[in-house]
Formats: sequence, C-alpha cells, structure tokens
Amino acid sequence: MRRDIDEGKPRYDLIDRNFLSRWASLMARGAEKYGAENWRKANSREELERFQASAVRHMFQWLEGNADEDHAAAVAFNIASANYTQRRLSDPLFDKEMKEKYNEDM
Repeated sequence: MRRDIDEGKPRYDLIDRNFLSRWASLMARGAEKYGAENWRKANSREELERFQASAVRHMFQWLEGNADEDHAAAVAFNIASANYTQRRLSDPLFDKEMKEKYNEDM
C-alpha cells in the first residue's frame, strides 16, 4: 500500500479535545438560544467589531480567572466568528455563497 506523506499537513490530532468539546458545548448553547447558524449571518463591519470586542473582553475575563462562564471557549468562538466575518467582507464570492446557503436577502 502506498500513502502520501503527512509532512506539511494540518495536525488536528494535536489539538486539545477537551477544549474543542468546551467550544462545541458553547456552540450548542448558542444554537438553542439563537439558532444553529445564526452567527454565520454576520456580514457587516459592525458585527465584525462586536466579535472582536467580545473576544478581547472574554480574553481579559479569562486572564483574570473569572469563572462565571467558559471565557476561553468564548474567545475561540469570537475569534473564529470574526475571521469568518472578515472573509465575508473581503471575498464577494464567499459572501454570495453564504447568503444563498443561509437564505439571506441578497
């Protein structure tokens, strides 16, 4: 049997599964409250800035040891959401695909 080499490929096996589970739990709670794909509807500079501000706020709460919620998972969510929104704002084809996929008004 021949296989391609692993060199240079992403190593998902090295990502902490407990942290991913916590992030997924945060996503599940958000899906129940707002709808499963609600966060993907973000497509404006204002929404991008809200994700960024929220990421910074949760980062400081995490650094300060605040344990009232999972601030580390919230940081991950907000950074990923900001990254997604930046892509929508900078890539018209991607934005069009997302509008069609999530039935947003064009």
